[in-house]
Amino acid sequence: MDFMVDAGMTVPSMVLLVLALGLALGFEFVNGFHDTANAVATVIYTHSLRPIVAVVWSGFWNFLGVLTSSGAVAFGIVALLPVELIVNVGSGAGFAMVFALLVSAILWNLGTWYLGLPASSSHTLIGSILGVGLMNSYLAADRAFGEGVNWGKVQDTAMALLVSPLVGFSCAALLLLLAKALIKKPELYTDPDKDKGPPLWIRGLLILTCTGVSFAHGSNDGQKGMGLIMLILIGVVPATYALDMAAQPNALAGITTDAKAAALVFHRMAEGDEAGQGDGAQSVLSQYLRSGKFDHTTFSALAGKSQSVALTLEGKQHFSDIAPEGRRALRSDLYLLSESINKLGKAGAIASADKPLLDGFKSKTKAVTAFIPTWVKAAVAIALGLGTMIGWKRIVVTVGEKIGKAHLTYAQGASAELVAMTTIAAADAFGLPVSTTHVLSSGVAGTMAANKSGLQMDTLRSLLLAWVLTLPVCVFLGAGLFAAGLYLVSNILGLG
Repeated sequence: MDFMVDAGMTVPSMVLLVLALGLALGFEFVNGFHDTANAVATVIYTHSLRPIVAVVWSGFWNFLGVLTSSGAVAFGIVALLPVELIVNVGSGAGFAMVFALLVSAILWNLGTWYLGLPASSSHTLIGSILGVGLMNSYLAADRAFGEGVNWGKVQDTAMALLVSPLVGFSCAALLLLLAKALIKKPELYTDPDKDKGPPLWIRGLLILTCTGVSFAHGSNDGQKGMGLIMLILIGVVPATYALDMAAQPNALAGITTDAKAAALVFHRMAEGDEAGQGDGAQSVLSQYLRSGKFDHTTFSALAGKSQSVALTLEGKQHFSDIAPEGRRALRSDLYLLSESINKLGKAGAIASADKPLLDGFKSKTKAVTAFIPTWVKAAVAIALGLGTMIGWKRIVVTVGEKIGKAHLTYAQGASAELVAMTTIAAADAFGLPVSTTHVLSSGVAGTMAANKSGLQMDTLRSLLLAWVLTLPVCVFLGAGLFAAGLYLVSNILGLG
């Protein structure tokens, strides 16, 4: 799909669109030279590739990783945001949210990069999201502090981020020990000769692992920027990007049929309660997604929204048949329905006989709302790839020289990168945003420990301090910038 904007956009909205897209791509650019330097550290320090060749090669595979990514991680990140800001992303609060997330993440990434500390861009972004959610609930008079945060999704993501460095350390150490037991090649376990490259088969293995980590990083980390860009486009250009305009008539017909059937199911579950229907349905469902507490009114609201979706789509062949101003409203309805069904399913509130129908309805709605245009993937891929090629050196020096007391051997580099590659690829398949930095840095430390090479404790203390501080610092940054952004868009730009 080509990049398009609405003809009726105001000048302030156009300015915000350009700034927001620039910041989102800037975040991915910084992410490139901050995180992906980990992928090239091993091939550079084992003399498998010259630095300039390594970073260009890594940048290219990051580019391909973004282009072929599934999009699951992108919308996993979006699901962490307060539901009312997602539903009303085109409001002033929605713009403030996007700017707060991006600016706080960029500031922390640049600061840790300048100090040569390989901190996690995933932790950075998630901390900023938590800050926005907490400040949003603090400023709202009708809810408890912290209610706007998707704690269930935060818990899943935090677990992935906590476990991944442990996996990196232990698995890389075990892999190195296994290689020593099975592969009796002394050259694998000695310091590389600085005057010549490794044997061809070792060089091939290390280039392969560098390629795998770069590709996996692009497919996982690149999606975070994609999700934020889609939020920006949905908020500013909803007529074009709120729904997948390329959806075929059979997709719309399937949603219509399932919406009618779902309305009957929810009506039965409501047991005659109609209090949640009408104009208050959005508020009821938003409250449910915030709190997780449901009753007959919740099912009544779901029945009303399902019926509304069916009526809106009845007889439509394409989303272009719906008036532009109605597309954002339809997307909000579909989002509330799919997220509510997902949450009810996890809570065990859906009968087994109804589950296939409602799961099918959820999948069909996500297919037309959780989409990423090709040009968005391409823009993020270019930003991430260029970032990889430009600012890599500070982080590479830390990973290659300052974690262990000995020079990185061929076997150590290959072990750390094989573990990083497989861990990140697995996380991508499950839609979990893990940290490339944590996995690979921990993997290098694990191989140093297994090899009894010694660890530089000053560096490890600095790394751990940066990792521990990332979340709380970014929570405060995100919260403060969100409050400042609300003031800016409401009082200076005049956006409600």
